[in-house]
Amino acid sequence: MPVGFALLVAGIATYAFFKVGEVALGEEEFKPIVAMWFATFALAPGFFLPLEQELGRALSHRKALGQGGQPVVRRIVVLGAVITGVVVVAMLIASPLITSVYFDGDWWMMVALATAFVSYAPAHLARGVCAGTGRFRAYAFVMGSDGVIRIIACVTLAVIGIDSAAPYAFAVALSPLVAVVVVRAKGHLQTKPGPEAPWNEVTQNLGWLLIGTVCSATLLNAGPVTATLLANDGQADLVVWFGFGVLLARIPLFLFQAVQAALLPRLARLSARGEFAEFRQGLAKLMQIVAAVGIIGTVGAFLIGPFAVETVYNAELGGRTLAMLALSSALYMAGLATAQAVIALQGHALVALGWGVGVAGFLLGTWLSSDLLFRRIEIGLVISSGAALICFAAALRHRLRAGVAPTSDSVMDAITDMPFET
Repeated sequence: MPVGFALLVAGIATYAFFKVGEVALGEEEFKPIVAMWFATFALAPGFFLPLEQELGRALSHRKALGQGGQPVVRRIVVLGAVITGVVVVAMLIASPLITSVYFDGDWWMMVALATAFVSYAPAHLARGVCAGTGRFRAYAFVMGSDGVIRIIACVTLAVIGIDSAAPYAFAVALSPLVAVVVVRAKGHLQTKPGPEAPWNEVTQNLGWLLIGTVCSATLLNAGPVTATLLANDGQADLVVWFGFGVLLARIPLFLFQAVQAALLPRLARLSARGEFAEFRQGLAKLMQIVAAVGIIGTVGAFLIGPFAVETVYNAELGGRTLAMLALSSALYMAGLATAQAVIALQGHALVALGWGVGVAGFLLGTWLSSDLLFRRIEIGLVISSGAALICFAAALRHRLRAGVAPTSDSVMDAITDMPFET
């Protein structure tokens, strides 16, 4: 329940941030912030969520055995530092191209993007420690306070009259560090000494999780990123409006993950007790919720979406565009829920494959479907989420028919497999 509440708080803070930023800067100045925002949440969860998952799983396993987790944390910190260094070096090498093509020559946005990537490394590791040690209130605080701190900083900047994009970008980049400092000061990140951790204890499924989360986070943020890349110089307002539309279409996804955060631990308890018939019934109920939320969200986006996005953000988007975005979010939501079930049934490799198919579907759909900026992206998003969902459904059917039983480790990976935070 605390995690579900934190997701709602983070969601509300996101909508508030986009409103404050648009009012304070105007659409032209706010465009690079939108570009940096979606790039950040394509990169950071993609690379760091697997570390959070493996850390949470390994600590939870040791806790069940009565062993201290300090050696596990040290191993994951080393892995996190290596991944951070490799990605940052790659970003620096590619920075002239990224800055000129994606940020229209704004080097401050490039620096802010690299800073944000580095900042989210300790945030995800802190969440992994909190999840693995059962400190879910602290986990929720790290997740929810990020958005609150960000919006407080941005409102302050707007009130004092800052009209340059760079300070707002660094508010996004540095906000996750505050919560890490707070939970560490309160002792929530402390772990006990224990037996030395071999590398295979903390990298059991890291490779598959890394491939899967990089692809899933990429798909989640592919729409606005692609719009930024494909738009011409006179379409800055359209790019910002499209970002608003994506956020509006994600409202059902916010609500679903808040509910899901409360439901997944129940599935974990069922699997731990070996009650697999009830486990299947729980999954079926979860998918019924997904279908209901997805249908309502898509219909609502078509009927009242244009009015809502104009009222809240003063943006002009048609019902068809918003309905297509909502449909892609609904398919993504169903895919995410099914993927978590496959992970719980020890199908990490199948999930990585499914998200990879989704990325390929987006590239092909966007490339071949249309010459219109929004329509080609909308079609690509629907195709990608639908393709991933089909792969996960086939994988889930296969794992259930094969009689594969969930384990405590695989269910822990599934519970923390939530790349959607923005």
